Amino acid sequence: MIGKLKGIVDAVDEDHCIIDVGGVGYVAFCPARTLAALEAGTAATLFIETYVREDAIRLFGFASAAEREWFRLLQNVQGVGARVALSVLSTLSAADLSNAIALRDTAMVARSPGVGKKVAERIVSELKGKGPALAAGGGASGFAQELGEGAAPAPAADAVSALTNLGYPRDVAANAVAAAMKEAGEAADSARLIRLGLKALAG
Repeated sequence: MIGKLKGIVDAVDEDHCIIDVGGVGYVAFCPARTLAALEAGTAATLFIETYVREDAIRLFGFASAAEREWFRLLQNVQGVGARVALSVLSTLSAADLSNAIALRDTAMVARSPGVGKKVAERIVSELKGKGPALAAGGGASGFAQELGEGAAPAPAADAVSALTNLGYPRDVAANAVAAAMKEAGEAADSARLIRLGLKALAG
């Protein structure tokens, strides 16, 4: 099984890239976010998930181990296969997906092409509290971890809603509230979280 590729980017296509490792070109299917960061002729490292089928061996490549773990976890949800999992990770970063699940924000997950409301609800419900500990790489983005069980308390959800109503994108608002909760603690009320969230956004 291949778990990691480290080499030179030979080519980048719409849904995959080719990584040259010692003269051998490996085709890896990747989320759009991962592909966007690759450039032909430059060095790259991809974390690989290997799928072995009777008629083919397919490699899926990710920018981080957390992204690969989310790819695995997403496919445990009914109705989510490799294609849909890649779509979610093309739309949301590992940290943003953690935040969306922690806040039970189905609308944020449903932004992914091919993900309807029911599938988004299943993703949020079934993956609550199951995100990889390294999903956000630490810091304010680790909202799911800060909340322990992954279920956002009402003040946090209210604060995100308030910031969204002020015109901030939901993912940006979620990250700001995550930072506010880290500073103020889980017992903080929505008004304090909003103030601290605005402070974080202003900074």
